[in-house]
Amino acid sequence: MLKKILKGVGIFLLISIIALAAAPFIFKDKIKALVLKSINENVDAEVSFADVDLSLLRNFPNASVNIADLSIINKAPFKGDTLFYAGDLNVKMSIKELFKGENEAMNLESFSSSNALVNLIINKDGIGNYDIALKTNEEDTKEDSESQPFNLNIQNYEINNLRMVYFDEGSNMKLALDSLNHNGTGNFAEQKLDLDTHTNTKLSFDMDGTNYMRNVALSLDAVLGIDLDNMKFEFKDNKALINQLPLEFDGFLQMVEDGQLYKLTFGTPDSDFKNFLGLVPEAYSGDISKVKTSGEFKVSGKVDGKLTETTIPKFNIELASKNASFQYPDLPKSVKNIVIDTHIVNETGNMKDIYVDLNQLSFAIDQDVFNAKANIKNLTENALVDAKLNGVINLANVTKAYPVQLDQPLSGVLKADVATKFDMKSVENSQYQNIQNSGNISLTGFNYEGPELAKPFKINNTSITFNPNQIKLNDFDAVTGSSDIKVSGGLDNFYGFLFKNQTLKGNFDLASNKLIVSDFMAPTTTTDETTGTTTTEAVKIPAFLDCTLSAKANTVVYDNLNLKNVSGNLAIKDEAITLSNLKMDIFGGNIGLTGTVSTKENTPKFNMDLGLNSVNIAESFTQVDMLKSIAPIANTINGKLNSTIKLSGNLTNDMTPDLKTISGDLFGQLLSTSVNTENSKLLSSLASNVQFIDVSKLNLDDVKASLTFKDGKVALKPMNLKYQDINMTVDGTHGFDQSMNYNVTFDVPAKYLGTEVNNLISKLSASDQQKIESVPVTANLTGSFTSPSVKTDLKQATTNLASQLVQMQKEKLINQGTGALSNLLGGNKDASSNSATSDSTKTETKEDVKTTVKEKASDAINSLFKKKKSE
Repeated sequence: MLKKILKGVGIFLLISIIALAAAPFIFKDKIKALVLKSINENVDAEVSFADVDLSLLRNFPNASVNIADLSIINKAPFKGDTLFYAGDLNVKMSIKELFKGENEAMNLESFSSSNALVNLIINKDGIGNYDIALKTNEEDTKEDSESQPFNLNIQNYEINNLRMVYFDEGSNMKLALDSLNHNGTGNFAEQKLDLDTHTNTKLSFDMDGTNYMRNVALSLDAVLGIDLDNMKFEFKDNKALINQLPLEFDGFLQMVEDGQLYKLTFGTPDSDFKNFLGLVPEAYSGDISKVKTSGEFKVSGKVDGKLTETTIPKFNIELASKNASFQYPDLPKSVKNIVIDTHIVNETGNMKDIYVDLNQLSFAIDQDVFNAKANIKNLTENALVDAKLNGVINLANVTKAYPVQLDQPLSGVLKADVATKFDMKSVENSQYQNIQNSGNISLTGFNYEGPELAKPFKINNTSITFNPNQIKLNDFDAVTGSSDIKVSGGLDNFYGFLFKNQTLKGNFDLASNKLIVSDFMAPTTTTDETTGTTTTEAVKIPAFLDCTLSAKANTVVYDNLNLKNVSGNLAIKDEAITLSNLKMDIFGGNIGLTGTVSTKENTPKFNMDLGLNSVNIAESFTQVDMLKSIAPIANTINGKLNSTIKLSGNLTNDMTPDLKTISGDLFGQLLSTSVNTENSKLLSSLASNVQFIDVSKLNLDDVKASLTFKDGKVALKPMNLKYQDINMTVDGTHGFDQSMNYNVTFDVPAKYLGTEVNNLISKLSASDQQKIESVPVTANLTGSFTSPSVKTDLKQATTNLASQLVQMQKEKLINQGTGALSNLLGGNKDASSNSATSDSTKTETKEDVKTTVKEKASDAINSLFKKKKSE
């Protein structure tokens, strides 16, 4: 019997398990249809989700519905904006709810979401993107309420990792809650209930482009008394933390017809000064439980009134401390005589009437006392600021009194005695006449080093004077690495830079005894955490600078160059430097430079015009890689050069020219020059192939050269040279890789072409010798500058000239023979008496004479050149 019972129970359990496993497939389409119906009947937006999944086993005996990747996308006027997204949305209900009829609403008992985003926007017209409920009349609303597919019978809910952003375009105000985790337990089936909630999140707040709070940790554990009939929420047992500052609330908020009604008071549960340290994020304040404190600090406030479209509740928040001090157990210094008296107030309910009174903030470290006070009004429209700072801070004592985590310790003494009064619109519009400043700030003995700097930076002394319409930098004396700089000048919009992220404008004078460029310029390195690879980014010209600089330096070291007596003007704007009238002494002469350097794009670029005046050729074209690539042969020339160079291209990450990308042209004039063939395999090879000139004795004085270069190729326009009475023309191309293809054309007088040619010329008459022109000889230079190949047509030119001279000798002898015979025959006038005989004899005689002349001419030429007739 027992066996039968057990068998029956087993079969029942098996059937039940199969039914539970199969049910999702049976009810899935029904649930999906109900979800779609619920959304479509209530929302005027584009809604999508990946899938709806039903499980009866996950929370048995309850059913679980999971909606994956649910998103709600706005329509106009916020078309395309995401209002809501949830990676997972889970709903729990009783299994019996699945068996309800088509027109019966399902009761939902709990829900949860994870990895959700809520993006709330109010545009400049005051329209909110969250107003997506379908507009219906009263009758439709009544019918819809009777046919809702779901009823809320919530007992608990949970939200994990929610990010909510609220942005008001009209006031340019942004509030963000990040990493929000919240859960609540209560019976929403009742009209009055106590809801037990637990919340933690991080708060950030920006207004008008200025950040006031960033990732402030908030937590609240509270029991809220909820009256759903009157939509009233009362704070009962509760405890909140702002960072580590404890607060308790009393009172209520209520949803009313035209907004929300607030009647709240709050304050710290005790007045220990540790409460003040609790305001500071724990990462910066350390373990405050071990800090020794004296005195008190309290926060108190009240909020009373309505939040509507036109008003806010009145409020008064007070932060106060008297005669307080604190000392961390592991630090040698204490901060004492702390006084804080601050009020944040709105007395009218109008947003624009919020004001902040910092009546006093003062403290002392050792004998150094610092005081500050400020008043800020009209925050939301045109903030009016009236502030004063006075006191001394020894920066080295900051880390000795407070656990600030710094990569490098601070040092130096800051002294301030400043008063300022201004409004933000004047700052924005650069109306400096409305800004009232007075006083001065000085800093001495300040040392700093960090990854953004190439070398540690030490400010020996700097002082700033605040005038009514300008901040004047009286002096700035600093060193970094082996460089020293002194700067003075004026800042025109310091407040715009400080409060409104505007560019920093100013005009400065800079002087330096020695300035090494590499001391200031350190490329930024970044490491990919996934691959571990390190990349180097190019040096960037700060985007926030818009200033001019007049500079003088006795010595500037750039790369491997030592520049002397450097002076010029620099204009820095839009991530670019414009150089004008920049002069420097180098290579025994001087260089003038104008142009621009820009780092606005990913790859830095430059565009320069250079004027070289009497610079040493060998030095400049061996020490500067760019010039060496443009004219590698220049290292064989001793002397001076005047030149103009126009060039542009890309810069490498360390701000040196990328030779593969430069293009431009060069025009130069050589002065007082000589050639050293020992420095060049090319010239040595040329000298051995063309022996009628001595390359080392070339006359290069006043020679002019014109080059163009692009894509790693240099083209030399025809350049004329002269060696004694030999004219030369050089042209061709070479590459930055040292490959070359040049032609040298020599206009060679015949006398330089050897003894044989000279012997032939000597046989000519004086008038014929004058007819002998110079002979063109071409040398083709290929290969590379380090492994050249030189070919000439000298042999062919010599052979052609010899043939020309032989022909001239032939013609001379033929003319001489023909004339002599004519005289001989013309002298026998009587031979004409016998006409028949004479004619016959005359004809035969002419033929014989021609033969005889040719033979004699041939013999004479053969005898002259001592060669065989065949030759």
